[in-house]
Amino acid sequence: MFTGLIETTGRIESIEPQGSGARLQVRTSLGRDLSSGDSIAVNGVCLTAIDPDETGFEADLSPATLAVTTFREMSVGCLVNLERPLRADARLGGHFVLGHVDAVGRIEVWRPDGECFWLEIAVPRELDPYLIVKGSIAVDGISLTVSALTPGRLSTQIVPFTRTHTALTDARVGASVNLEADVLGKYVARLLAARDAAGDPLPVLS
Repeated sequence: MFTGLIETTGRIESIEPQGSGARLQVRTSLGRDLSSGDSIAVNGVCLTAIDPDETGFEADLSPATLAVTTFREMSVGCLVNLERPLRADARLGGHFVLGHVDAVGRIEVWRPDGECFWLEIAVPRELDPYLIVKGSIAVDGISLTVSALTPGRLSTQIVPFTRTHTALTDARVGASVNLEADVLGKYVARLLAARDAAGDPLPVLS
């Protein structure tokens, strides 16, 4: 479980094919705070750290992960967002982020507005039911607030701190981004779908 509040960024040192998957190597000082087997969110994808040290860590990318995330398009030198899991005794900022990517979107607009930026993303239409204005979405692992919605498209405003302290400092039109809708919305949608399929009202839990 993550919050979407990025701790730091890292750089991809290598992505080496391994069978139908790959081995990822990330250079970051955060490696000194990790142990082998720890979970780590890399651009919003929950991965398992391998052989971390003061220079970084490695992680295996399964074929399923490559198929549904932006890792299949990444190359050496790419900047990535990093976040360790939420501690049970920590304050909860951002929103609940699982590190399970729902879809890949594409940046359509990256426009300055004073010191802030407007970010507009083309979103696969299957995500539309899970998005609401002023709701939360994780974009490459960053907890952001949806400012506006049209079918297949969302807008959000990026404050200077977020741009400076995340991989959005390298944002560009046409780039792909990992998207994870708010898990609360997904559970509600699933319950409503199950109710409609059964033709029964939702049970009252006590």
